[in-house]
Amino acid sequence: MKKIFRFYLITSVFLLLASSCSKKVDDAYLNPNAPTKVPPEQLLPAVIYNIAQDLQRDNRYLSLYIQNFSYRTGSYTAERMGYFSGSDAMGDIWRNHYWLLGQNVLRMIDWAAEEQKWDYVGVGYAIMAWSWLTLTDYHGDVILKEAFNTNLLTFKYDTQEEVYAYVRELCHTAISYLERTDGASSQANLALGDGYFYNGDASKWKKFAYGVLARSFHHLTNKSNYNADSVIAYCDKSLADASDDATVKWANSGKNDEASFFGPFRGNMANFRQSQFISDLLQGANPAFNGVDDPRKWYYLRTSSNGSMKGLPLAAGETALAAADRPDNFWGGTTAVPFPPNDLNAKYVFRDNGEFPIMTASEIQFMKAEAAYKKNDKTLALAAYKKGIEYSFDMLMTRFNQNIPSGNEITATIKNNFLANPAVVPAAASSLTLAQIMLQKYISLWGFNNTETWVDLRRYHYTDIDPVTTEQVYTNFAPPTGSLLFPDNNGKPAYRVRPRYNSEYVWNIEELRRIGATDPDYHTVECWFSKP
Repeated sequence: MKKIFRFYLITSVFLLLASSCSKKVDDAYLNPNAPTKVPPEQLLPAVIYNIAQDLQRDNRYLSLYIQNFSYRTGSYTAERMGYFSGSDAMGDIWRNHYWLLGQNVLRMIDWAAEEQKWDYVGVGYAIMAWSWLTLTDYHGDVILKEAFNTNLLTFKYDTQEEVYAYVRELCHTAISYLERTDGASSQANLALGDGYFYNGDASKWKKFAYGVLARSFHHLTNKSNYNADSVIAYCDKSLADASDDATVKWANSGKNDEASFFGPFRGNMANFRQSQFISDLLQGANPAFNGVDDPRKWYYLRTSSNGSMKGLPLAAGETALAAADRPDNFWGGTTAVPFPPNDLNAKYVFRDNGEFPIMTASEIQFMKAEAAYKKNDKTLALAAYKKGIEYSFDMLMTRFNQNIPSGNEITATIKNNFLANPAVVPAAASSLTLAQIMLQKYISLWGFNNTETWVDLRRYHYTDIDPVTTEQVYTNFAPPTGSLLFPDNNGKPAYRVRPRYNSEYVWNIEELRRIGATDPDYHTVECWFSKP
């Protein structure tokens, strides 16, 4: 199928200008070597693959913004909340939405509707709703109304508020189709295209769409019209427990595109290490959970040659630690990819076949907990908070129980003892703090859901103070300042990622000037969602 976007196929410009008839270019110039219509069962697998891969590509950099990871060498641009000038680095979420998903999903929706495969139609709308929300939370203002107009060469940007409204429309449309059982809808047929996500379970896709709705309402906590009841209602219709977790799986048959982008076979994570912030959180060195040794550390963190689990200080590189304290990379080595590439020492999402979560029941419960906390229903907040931690443990126990050092595997007893620790889960609902909710959510999403964690950090402007406790909500989180901060930031932290360089700064520059995206510090402009 041709993808006639100005973004990527400049040859389409010639075709559009040369054709004087009203017939669409796709119809006028059929490809004799490829089918012009593809069954939705054949389109969906690649769509699902790209959902994970392009998140992972950009998560490498975003992980440094939010201090999930650190870079092995100091003063790395992303760890300083900077941007890569003249480069498409940090542009893969953009590329994924407008190109790799884009027309592929829209065609899948149209062709599935022609065949009355309503479940594929619903899945397509759910994916586009998720992708639009992810895109705008990452970039702020984006191209909405003119996005897939193949008659245009330049494209106007729309506001984030408009994108949010559209996301909700798509979610409700997705749910209406996923509830249909007539026509050619069937789990067996949906599983043909959905074998690596929900295996054809339309009810879980519907829960996923409700989760996107919950996110869209919950991201607006700073606004006067924030509706905690809507968040709670949509959370209650979303992922119910860890068995509903939305994860992309991998065939891992020895081919590059069938293994996780984070795994050793593809070799993309050799220079990334655990950060000091996550290391402190999991080992009781953060005042929010002072002295609490979190058993999840054995699933997330790597040890060093002396057995310690230290993380790299912000933007300082591994030389800031003594050689014996420097943690291994996420595959259990130093700087090299295992040879031959293998999963023998890799764990968690860093295995070649490690599932990559897109949305989890744990996240849903933490959203519910925060919403309930904000409406002053502390009893409901505490119950959801406890479930959020519980489902985080359940995800690790059921999906990521490989290569855990013997004797450190999480068991039901270990999980229950952790949940019974009053330093983690207060005995009284009145003692629950916002810092506990947000930091446990940070832990539960660590390593995969960087976009949602960044939304949370920006909602609290990185260092906002909880008026109840008078302490920083993200306890001990310190964004780069002074000489550690990227020079173009003008002393401000990052609040958005600049539009993709190759498509926008090369071909759409006048529109970028209009919205201020040519300013050196555009990436520090706060997004609509986090403003009052």
